[in-house]
Amino acid sequence: MNNIRNFCIIAHIDHGKSTLADRLLEYTHTIAPKDLQDQVLDNMELERERGITIKSHAIQMEYVYKGEKYILNLIDTPGHVDFSYEVSRSIAACEGALLVVDASQGIQAQTISNLYMALESDLEIIPVMNKIDLDSAMPEEVEDQIVELLGCKREEILRASGKTGEGVEKILDTIVERIPAPQGDSEAPLQCLIFDSVFNSFRGIIAYFKIVNGIIHTGDKVKFVATGKEYEADEIGVLKLDMSPREELRTGDVGYIISGIKTSKEVKVGDTITHIDRPCTEAIDGFEEVKPMVFAGVYPIENEDFEMLRSSLEKLQLNDASLTFQPESSVALGFGFRCGFLGLLHMEIIQERLDREFDMDVITTVPNVSYKVIDKKGNVIEVHNPSGLPDITLIDHIEEPYIRASVITTTDYIGPIMTLCLGKRGELVRQEYISGNRVELIYDLPLGEVVIDFYDKLKSISKGYASFDYHLHDFRPSKLVKLDILLNGESVDALSTLTHIDNAMSFGRRMCEKLKELIPRQQFDIAIQAAIGSKIIARETVKAVRKDVTAKCYGGDISRKRKLLEKQKKGKKRMKQIGMVEVPQKAFLAVLKLD
Repeated sequence: MNNIRNFCIIAHIDHGKSTLADRLLEYTHTIAPKDLQDQVLDNMELERERGITIKSHAIQMEYVYKGEKYILNLIDTPGHVDFSYEVSRSIAACEGALLVVDASQGIQAQTISNLYMALESDLEIIPVMNKIDLDSAMPEEVEDQIVELLGCKREEILRASGKTGEGVEKILDTIVERIPAPQGDSEAPLQCLIFDSVFNSFRGIIAYFKIVNGIIHTGDKVKFVATGKEYEADEIGVLKLDMSPREELRTGDVGYIISGIKTSKEVKVGDTITHIDRPCTEAIDGFEEVKPMVFAGVYPIENEDFEMLRSSLEKLQLNDASLTFQPESSVALGFGFRCGFLGLLHMEIIQERLDREFDMDVITTVPNVSYKVIDKKGNVIEVHNPSGLPDITLIDHIEEPYIRASVITTTDYIGPIMTLCLGKRGELVRQEYISGNRVELIYDLPLGEVVIDFYDKLKSISKGYASFDYHLHDFRPSKLVKLDILLNGESVDALSTLTHIDNAMSFGRRMCEKLKELIPRQQFDIAIQAAIGSKIIARETVKAVRKDVTAKCYGGDISRKRKLLEKQKKGKKRMKQIGMVEVPQKAFLAVLKLD
């Protein structure tokens, strides 16, 4: 056990974590040169296409230091704020962390947020300055920032380059020297913490765990504490590039277990595994329950695919525990699910994965956040969906969630960023100079305003330099109204939104204009209206496609033409009464990109 080191790599997005992990695997000869490719651990094609890490990946390496063999368990983590739950779970399975900072970009918002997460779990932090081979690198300035943030000595900061491999051996030596061996008692009853799981269509569900106390052997009878289910450990082993089976795993090891579990509800991330004969007295403290930030309806395009969508979401939830969902129905779209995501990128990735991994074509409604509605009797109702809002006469007030956001930027972009935050009803809490010309702005912002396009706008006005991180702060009373979209007087519930009273007018008008472009023309006029309650605030009309019925009338009395036109008018009136307007999928997505 003294020769095991469990560590993860944490950093802001695009600071070179995955490339550095590649070099570590190469230097420890974990991967044969023929298998070597860029971002070895990012095995999902989506990750490779976008160049981001979406899932944490665990892998075991062996390293010889001063003639002794050490086992290093590495977990590479995502850097984007939407996948921070992955990071928190990886940290729970480690005793140390490499904090990677890009030498050309310096410290950014997610660096600080991930660092605090690691410090709360009492991890040993090793600061690494990556990409020092770049011409634009500023090693001295970035070192100053790291010293200021961590309070460490200058000589403790390791300089490395994931691309050229410079400084990688020094990192491996430092991991062995500074990261403590796992604490635990191999004589005690078995306690394993599940930190991830995946679905395999041949083997059932595979759970990844870290052994805190005890020893597990192949064929042992085990029990999952949270669900109370009992299984046999058909296969256990460690995670190399592929899974490699072992006869036994001891305290401090990170490995996997296959026990033929078929239903996804039986495995919970954060659960404890123990022996049936000699169970542990208490479960390990798992992870805090994840709080979704953004809610959206996900509906199958064909109604009969509803059950397939359910099983696809359950399998996805195994692999991504931050996804939550519950069934709901909509007048316009039939049966579907209300899903909770950690952010807009998370929502986009889930949609892509449903399409690629499970072949599910889905319609996603306008994302929104959860509100607290206080009625006149003082009861609090949580509303995730505008259609679940009680009657307006019964509501005393509505409270909306506010986030505490941290934006780190250079001084050149302070003006435009402040304008953006004020436009989103933000309140400046404080402004701190970190070092040189870098500033941290702390804002309180309504989550509903941030959800749709805040991050994209922030990136474009700061030319990609500003970094953004947030956490839920509190709920505050707000003047919110429900904006309905009516097509020919019928409300389309999938397009209704809760919005602030000041934005309702312009938002309704823009929405109507956008829908006018997207809804195909019919044989009759279609009225598109935006309404608050019974008050119409905007209207556009999609003109009818006119069929020339008088073409066959040539010459003769005008009354013959009039007779044909009257006949057409009656037909159109009847058609308008029974005609349904189909809303194309593009219309739901267009609302996200209104500006």
